[in-house]
Amino acid sequence: MRKPTHSIQLPTNLAPYSSLKTIPNFHFLPLPSKPTKLSFRVFSSRSADSPPPPSSTQNLTLISILRTVPDWADAIKERGMQQKRSLYNHETWVEHRSSRRHVRHLLSSFSSRVILSLIPPVIAFTSVAVIVASYNSAVTFHWLPDACLGSLLVFRTEASYSRFEEGRKAWTKIIAGTNDFARQVIAGVESSGDALLKKALLQYIMAFPVALKCHVIYGSDMRQDLQNLLEVDDLAVVLSSKHRPRCIIEFISQSLQLLNLDDAKRHVLESKLSCFHEGIGVCEQLMGIPIPLSYTRLTSRFLVLWHLTLPIILWEDCNWIVVPATFISAASLFCIEEVGVLIEEPFPMLALDELCKLVHNNIQEAIASEKLIQAQLIAKRKNHADEHSPNGRPSSEVDRKLG
Repeated sequence: MRKPTHSIQLPTNLAPYSSLKTIPNFHFLPLPSKPTKLSFRVFSSRSADSPPPPSSTQNLTLISILRTVPDWADAIKERGMQQKRSLYNHETWVEHRSSRRHVRHLLSSFSSRVILSLIPPVIAFTSVAVIVASYNSAVTFHWLPDACLGSLLVFRTEASYSRFEEGRKAWTKIIAGTNDFARQVIAGVESSGDALLKKALLQYIMAFPVALKCHVIYGSDMRQDLQNLLEVDDLAVVLSSKHRPRCIIEFISQSLQLLNLDDAKRHVLESKLSCFHEGIGVCEQLMGIPIPLSYTRLTSRFLVLWHLTLPIILWEDCNWIVVPATFISAASLFCIEEVGVLIEEPFPMLALDELCKLVHNNIQEAIASEKLIQAQLIAKRKNHADEHSPNGRPSSEVDRKLG
């Protein structure tokens, strides 16, 4: 038996056919790297060897060129939409309202997804001639400042004022809730054994607005503001806490649990804490989430470009008068924009220090006048009982105790 030149090892499932004398020669074609189905779908109307028609190639190239800019702009815009937004803190707010923001916003114009997404329609539907004609028409018909710029400033300032109003209302509720909470503690805690705990509880209540004020205003010294309201050990616990207003709420809650109160009174006092939690939520939302930055940057860029081109447009008609005209326009419009940026973070614009002092003085006055008012009412009650009893003697057990 002649030996084969190449050893062929057959699979086990072909063992019954191992007795064949000859093995047929198979010519295996190389497998394509990609499925041929795609090629069939594209070129099914022509033979495999024939090249695509020139007109089809030209149309495909033209469509690809026309789609390049929109696809590029859309890719940048979608990538920007997927970026995670971070909450604002005190340092971010300082950078946000910095006087250098206009230069920063102008230099970042070409990385703005809003501007990049506008490139395709701007290229398709606008031209330099139309822009120049629009500006000249605005000068001719005395439409300066333009309606678009005016609308931007109005909407920007209105949005900032709505945030300011929301912060003002939140602090109005906090101050009113603090006064009401302290009043109910003064009137509801009557046991002499709870006198020290009652005093500490009132100190915690007075300390909460101060702690929240320091929490939302950058650069506040909480140690200095609270050292006259809290004991040294309590102040150390508060300062070591990550969220100091909530730490004071925990002091208040634990103090309510230790007071000798019935369940109804304790439940009423604990319900007052919801006002504090709501105030923290509103303040942190206003501090952490500004007006959409795209809107702020768009207004800033519009203002800068407007005043950069204003002297060019007005020079032919105004000559050197363009200098005071640009000064007046820039001073007026940038002033409006600056006010909008300042009141966007409402808490530094509110008199929170004075409000906290007012709460402290009101509670201290209520504590001081509690015994005086109580003694005055007891005296009136005693006089009324003496006038209506025979022989000037008290007519009830309560009146005898008072007498």
